[in-house]
Amino acid sequence: MKDNDIAKSTHHETLNATALGWVDTATDAMAMPLRPSTSFLRNPEDLGRAGRSFTRDDNPTFSQPEALINKLEGGGGCLLYASGMSAITAIFQRLKPGDHVVLPKLVYSGLRDWMNTHGVRWGLQVTYVDDCSPQALQSAVIKGQTKLVWIETPSNPTWKITDIAAASELAHAAGALVAIDNTVSTPILTRPIEHGADIVVHSCSKYMNGHGDLIAGATVVAPQHTAILEELKGLRNEYGGVLGSFESWLLLRGMRTLSVRVRVASESALQVAQFLRSNDSVEEVMYPGLVDHPLHDVAVKQMTGGFGGMLSFRVKGGEKAAKQLAGKVRIFRQAISFGSTESVIEHRAGMEKPDTPTPRDMLRVSIGLEHVDDLMDDLQQAIDAIAE
Repeated sequence: MKDNDIAKSTHHETLNATALGWVDTATDAMAMPLRPSTSFLRNPEDLGRAGRSFTRDDNPTFSQPEALINKLEGGGGCLLYASGMSAITAIFQRLKPGDHVVLPKLVYSGLRDWMNTHGVRWGLQVTYVDDCSPQALQSAVIKGQTKLVWIETPSNPTWKITDIAAASELAHAAGALVAIDNTVSTPILTRPIEHGADIVVHSCSKYMNGHGDLIAGATVVAPQHTAILEELKGLRNEYGGVLGSFESWLLLRGMRTLSVRVRVASESALQVAQFLRSNDSVEEVMYPGLVDHPLHDVAVKQMTGGFGGMLSFRVKGGEKAAKQLAGKVRIFRQAISFGSTESVIEHRAGMEKPDTPTPRDMLRVSIGLEHVDDLMDDLQQAIDAIAE
């Protein structure tokens, strides 16, 4: 691949649409070639390692999407993984038994379940906090023992906001790193490294790919943490959590429209949130773009160009009414996951384990690319149907 001036752009729209402007030097192709080979020839005159050797640790199809994600996040390096969970767990696997970590209670349920089983079995000590406010972290972080503070902002599924700069300052003072799951916001809206984060993680199955046909993950480290990048690269190779060549190709193809998709979903999500807030059948709307969100001012400070395509709302009448409403939609799809072109509605607590802290009267919504009027009409007809 050869680089050009496009990669020097500071506008994410240009970086994504052109995929950094890389061109295949062998063919001058503008689209990334798919290279499925698992092995590569060595120099016959020097049988020591020369260039690439095996695709598990050095797949040429990784190079362009890793470079694009890293550029968007302003990082010091990026690694692709077989899934978001593979990327997440690799960060914890570099810790030692006895190390202390801090997580919010309302965190991605897959991580919470892993921590409460494999993480504890690994020997990690964990403290859960109600939120990652400075006050909560001050009480939870143990100087010299806490090695990692994990943040989601906006947090799934209640979309709480964390002040990244304040949390990072507090964690760093105690000798801990800050890792942020940036899947929901994406680097289009938030660049956590600029606010002090050390590691950024993505489930690329969501907005990064954006078409619901790929499982992948990515990790980006801040420029001062290239040693951590090399450590994670070794773990990825040793545990085998690598992405396939075709999946890497699909990911880059999806990322070419990332800027446009995130902008449209964010604009529609704000309108849907405002619509739901004015509805008498809705108890509460959780969306950081609403001016009455408890930390709307922090969201404005660290999110640029929108507040994301995800929101949740609690339905008057409890769990039964929430499930009935979800069952009456016609355009929204009843499915798990988010970040694709289709809008999805989900009774999130029903998808989690019995000890979940997720409110049982809450529905989680991922706004897609449909016309926003159709989405609001669909929700209104569902609300009307359960009121009859």
